[in-house]
Amino acid sequence: MPDPDFTPATRPSREESMARLMKGASRIAHFTRSMPYTTADRLEERARDSAERPFIIFEDREITYAQANQMADRIAHAARDAGFSRGDVIALLMENRPEFVLVWLGLAKAGIIAALINTSATGPVLAHALQQVEAKAIIVGSECLDALATLDPPLSIPAWEMTEPGQARQGGDGVRDFNAMLAAAAATPAPAAWRSGIVAADPLYLIYTSGTTGLPKAARMSHLRFLNSGEMMGGIMAFDRNDVFYCVLPLYHGAGGMVVPSAALAFGIPFVLRRKFSRSKFWDDVRRHKITAMYYIGEIIRFLLASPAQPDERAHTLRKMAGAGLKPNIWREFVERFGIESVIEGLGSTEANYGITNVDNVIGSVGRIPFPEYSNIRVVLWDTENGRHQRDAEGRLVLAQAGEVGELIAEVLDNDGVAGFFEGYTSPQATEAKLMRDVFRPGDCWVKSGDLVRFDEDGYFYFHDRTGDTFRWKSENVSTQEVETILSAFPGLDMINIYGVRVPGTEGRAGMAAVTMTPGVPFDPHAFYAFAQKRLATYAIPVFIRLSNAADMTTTFKLKKVALQRQGYNPQRCQEPVFIADHAAQTYVELSDKNLARLGFPPFDPEEA
Repeated sequence: MPDPDFTPATRPSREESMARLMKGASRIAHFTRSMPYTTADRLEERARDSAERPFIIFEDREITYAQANQMADRIAHAARDAGFSRGDVIALLMENRPEFVLVWLGLAKAGIIAALINTSATGPVLAHALQQVEAKAIIVGSECLDALATLDPPLSIPAWEMTEPGQARQGGDGVRDFNAMLAAAAATPAPAAWRSGIVAADPLYLIYTSGTTGLPKAARMSHLRFLNSGEMMGGIMAFDRNDVFYCVLPLYHGAGGMVVPSAALAFGIPFVLRRKFSRSKFWDDVRRHKITAMYYIGEIIRFLLASPAQPDERAHTLRKMAGAGLKPNIWREFVERFGIESVIEGLGSTEANYGITNVDNVIGSVGRIPFPEYSNIRVVLWDTENGRHQRDAEGRLVLAQAGEVGELIAEVLDNDGVAGFFEGYTSPQATEAKLMRDVFRPGDCWVKSGDLVRFDEDGYFYFHDRTGDTFRWKSENVSTQEVETILSAFPGLDMINIYGVRVPGTEGRAGMAAVTMTPGVPFDPHAFYAFAQKRLATYAIPVFIRLSNAADMTTTFKLKKVALQRQGYNPQRCQEPVFIADHAAQTYVELSDKNLARLGFPPFDPEEA
């Protein structure tokens, strides 16, 4: 629903929204896919005009732009000395620290493509990640070296260990000392000839999708995509030389690893890097480094909001935030409590050929498309019951109207400009599976986002759910996102994950909630039922409750649902307390064979999960 604070009479005009968007878009208007300009060129520019300014601030270390450029030169020489050259892929497995960014910047100077490995990858997942990009070597932080021992068969490509300053090597069979390789490498500038002929559309690095199911896919990220992200976001956030950006997200993913360093390089400003997000250290970092802006994932803001109130919690420099996944109730409360001036929520993905950005501070909206006729985005109606697009009598997709839910799709624009290009994955099959062809006219091509959205008469978009997450129960559609948003306001709740589970002999899926309470707060089944009943339609009230010790999330703070769906409402599979709704008693009762039978539910059947 549109936010009540922004009625049609008080909302900005379409022209005003467009002017705000153009603060970012104007910075990239002159970019082309064919321009002979790369991220390495951008770093060298900053080393000339901002040499002594800090680039990365990490714990007690500060790396200037000049120092970053010098280290990148050494990395380029070391990779070339080892026999690698333009077009080769070298994997990078390392926790958040400055060396992570400096390594792929150095490889870019040699025309080498980095593959950014998720630090949670081990065994078959790690092997798959290396195989699908045909990595010719891997640079591993000492802190991640144990992951190599999980490979079966053992690693068959060169492995180089990179320690942190002052730390000792772990070593291992066949693992070379990358720090020693750097010490022996030339300190001279990496010759520009090593990347001669590379254009902005060529790959800078590969980022693995962080989906909640299946093996990750490696998405191609070009120099142009990287450069665009920081220019666009920094322009919209009105960055100047006094800004300091904060990165608490993993560097191997697009949110933290692309937008933040790209904006820093675009504006010559520093970014403060944290090894891992810390709720207890967050505001200390902000005050110590005079941080003015951050890039968020919605759940991080929820964690911060759960912190006990402090008398000085508005005494800080953080004023601007950009990111995705911020629920409206959390958004409003966080802004009011901590005095944040601007929240720029958006919708997109690492590999998306589109982006929607909320530049108007309309709470709950993921953005506005002021003039849809000039956008490559369309919304087509989605059949939730059958998990496919709705079609008319001639078999064509049906465009959604204001207020209707549909999947966002985006046309692939095959030109030299910065808009609409889709780079896909290293797997041709994965790339093709993301596309639809001949949708509205012969020869057209569209990317399926997997996002169900709706928009209002003013062109503001609202995220509804993922195509695979919305489920049907009692012949009604249930949006997991909307139920989570409503129930997340339950007092004492730390986290909630809504998903649908199979019930043998019934159509659709029953709603189930994995609930994590704040430490020290007991789960009250009567109060929770009353809270849900007051705010949700009967069919949307979760049938089952799973009381979890901790939320099951990806390393990029996305809630996992598939594994929970497979475990269903079987207490033996869950190994956690499970409750079932007793509508007559208006409460939840502990799940047992007796209560299942009394309430008319069969035991969970894993074959139907």
